[in-house]
Amino acid sequence: MSSTGCDQKLSAGFTVGAHAPSLPTKTLADGGGDFSKVTTYRQPDPRMYQYSIDNALLSGKPVVLEFATPGHCTNCDEQLQMFKGILDNYQSQVIFIHIDQYKNPQAYKAYQVMGDPWTFIIDKNGIVRFERPGRMLYGELDRAIKQIL
Repeated sequence: MSSTGCDQKLSAGFTVGAHAPSLPTKTLADGGGDFSKVTTYRQPDPRMYQYSIDNALLSGKPVVLEFATPGHCTNCDEQLQMFKGILDNYQSQVIFIHIDQYKNPQAYKAYQVMGDPWTFIIDKNGIVRFERPGRMLYGELDRAIKQIL
């Protein structure tokens, strides 16, 4: 597995197959519709800020969490651009959530994320089925999502 300049380690600290940590995170509604309250991303997509992690895990749908802080990480910005593209294909089947370190530091702590970007895919039962540090290609993420559907 290759490492990017933003990565600091190759595992988030818990294993695939574990229950995903459930916690409240900021949504666009919590920020009164103001993107600057939930992300440092310059081109945010509102679909990535509709659910808090705790509510998403209760939805009965798979969840893709993208930990990325584009305010200081070019790889994160590129990852979120790809993330928006793949969201178009799966938005009715999967909940996509972007977590920004500056806006939701407690989520970084709960998921033991050090460095970003970092991707987690959680099945409809709240079990982590995939984790990957660093930038991913569209095809890699697409294959990982298909495996949990």
